[in-house]
Amino acid sequence: MTTPTRPSIADKRRRFHELHRSGCFVIPNPWDAGSAVYLQSLGFPALASTSSGFAWTQARADNAAPLQAVLAHLRELVAATDVPINADFEGGYATDAAGVARHVAMAVDTGVAGLSIEDSTGNTAAPLYALDVAVARLRAAREAIDRAGGDTLLVGRAECFLAGRPDLDETITRLKAYAGAGADCLYAPGLRTREQIETVVKAVAPKPFNLLVFSTTDLTMDDIAALGVRRVSVGGALARCAWGGFMKAATQLAQHGRFDGFADAASGATLNQLFAAPREP
Repeated sequence: MTTPTRPSIADKRRRFHELHRSGCFVIPNPWDAGSAVYLQSLGFPALASTSSGFAWTQARADNAAPLQAVLAHLRELVAATDVPINADFEGGYATDAAGVARHVAMAVDTGVAGLSIEDSTGNTAAPLYALDVAVARLRAAREAIDRAGGDTLLVGRAECFLAGRPDLDETITRLKAYAGAGADCLYAPGLRTREQIETVVKAVAPKPFNLLVFSTTDLTMDDIAALGVRRVSVGGALARCAWGGFMKAATQLAQHGRFDGFADAASGATLNQLFAAPREP
């Protein structure tokens, strides 16, 4: 039997751009190769890494995983799957534009189909880069991608709502500036209401907008699509769900000597079947 030909990196990147041209799709966030393969098996057309989900597998807090570990993780996700992978590349792992460009080139080399750059600093006293600095960092990422061939999709992220500055006008100003600096898709995590979402989507059009849904909401995918959102990611939510089940079962065992938490466990046979296909070394 002939082994099916796997899509090339160029194929994945081409498909990723196509997904952003029309409609609305979910891009869930695996935290390791196994969760990526499972999500692919459900038919999701693309996946995105999660900085928090990966960091927790390394016993680190979000934003504390070192660059080389993140790059290795991205390579693993790309190798394990046949769908486009978008990298949650935090702030580019550098404060200056030159450093962002250098590290983005490394990320592109992992084979990811897209990557995002945040404008948050991690400094509570000044949580966001000044707009001119943020734009320079985004433009450096764009130039690094273009030097590598230009087919990796660039996502510009305005972190206002997560950084303690939930100002819609500032968010829109930043997103428009990032579009002007070369972002292919725009992202403002932390938006929750229909009014906020619709306002931002209209303001950045025709650029596609990514919505983060990281907790329960009364919005459905149909609702979100009707608001004009192009793609929906879930950040570390699925990783937190997995941790929640694990922590509950482990706590019951440690504190009460009970095995009730195993009731919802996936069967070993199911997992073995899922991962039975040979993988590249």
